[in-house]
Amino acid sequence: MSKKAQLHELQQVIGYEFKNVSLLEKAMTHSSYINEHHLEKKDCNERLEFLGDAVLEIVSSEYLYFNYPNELEGKLTRMRASIVCEPTLDFCARTFDLQNYLILGRGEETTGGRKRPSLVSDALEALIGAIYLDGGFEPAKEFIHRFVLNDLSQKKLFFDSKTILQEIVQKEEGSGHLTYQLIGETGPDHDKLFHVRVLFDTKEIGTGSGHTKKSAEQQAAYQAILHLKKEQGLDECI
Repeated sequence: MSKKAQLHELQQVIGYEFKNVSLLEKAMTHSSYINEHHLEKKDCNERLEFLGDAVLEIVSSEYLYFNYPNELEGKLTRMRASIVCEPTLDFCARTFDLQNYLILGRGEETTGGRKRPSLVSDALEALIGAIYLDGGFEPAKEFIHRFVLNDLSQKKLFFDSKTILQEIVQKEEGSGHLTYQLIGETGPDHDKLFHVRVLFDTKEIGTGSGHTKKSAEQQAAYQAILHLKKEQGLDECI
């Protein structure tokens, strides 16, 4: 698919049509592409990422302020940090396959750049910045609400899964010990996948895979929570 066709498709996916499509192209252009083609550094997405980060922070702050009226500043700050962190933004971006539209250098492409959470999360912030410049605050806010601030409870369950699982087993099982074990690795060094299981004492309660050991553990904990919720009806603990 040509670059023009990809950018057109992305606009359909996100439900926003750019007046200035060059902003969208810049938002998708990683510095590796700029370096390989000897273009100006300012033509990559880093400046748009800087802008989008600020827009995301104000929109998420406003959302939390009005939707959690009884929470104090410290709790709101922690909640905002969990929303705008790299793993969350990477997760949000992959719900609409943003990684498929990135414009990468050949070297970054061959070493698995599309799977790097930092690269994908940066591109999401750059996309927010591009929408803000192209259409103003309201379209950027609408995009953030649709793709980042939707279903926060489920996202919290996933990204705080290790902490939540620890709380569940302590409350429901009394004393006990959670252990995360690496059970295998697959793939080449530049694109390795780690496979982990989580044990409660000696009983396996969940497995997961990820491109880092931490993400694999998080996935294993998440699967364990879903299993416990289904088997023991632990919704009240989440």
